[in-house]
Amino acid sequence: MTQPGIRLALVVGSTREGRFGPTVARWFARRAEQFGRYDVDVVDLVETPVPADLTGRPGPTEQRALAAVTPRLAAADAFVLVTPEYNHSFPGALKNLIDWHSVEWHARPVGFVSYGGLSGGLRAVEQLRPVLAEVHAVTVRETVSFHGFWDRFGADGEPTDPGPCNAAADKLLAQLAWWSDALREARARSPYPV
Repeated sequence: MTQPGIRLALVVGSTREGRFGPTVARWFARRAEQFGRYDVDVVDLVETPVPADLTGRPGPTEQRALAAVTPRLAAADAFVLVTPEYNHSFPGALKNLIDWHSVEWHARPVGFVSYGGLSGGLRAVEQLRPVLAEVHAVTVRETVSFHGFWDRFGADGEPTDPGPCNAAADKLLAQLAWWSDALREARARSPYPV
């Protein structure tokens, strides 16, 4: 039996000038496509910025900004967040993306690809887990982490030692696929209770 494809929203969470996130995201997007089940949509928060000031009811300006990203999140079966670690946490733009949305996260799996200094961005991931639990997302256990990321990629944008990171990505993608299938089936059987 052929399993259905998985629509993966790959979110580039950093918006800082000189950011490294797009390099990491390009590598992971290729890895996900090679996995064979994923249709990848890269959601870059520089290209599709969300409003910084949250409101209970978005006005026309906020609605226009959200119209570029909300349908893409709503169409996703799963998410992977590419995040750096800033001051032991994750970027504000990524928090705004999460906070502007609710039902888009419900009963959907989320994986993480992080990068940073000594911790490889894992402190950012640990901060993201409870935030995503609050919006009823399911985070997967496996992660991909690049400590000292500036030495982990060559000038061509490819990992200098691809074996370990490719193996970690494949584990993450396998778990994400399992949860995507299980949660998609559950959502089809009955609406997610909030």
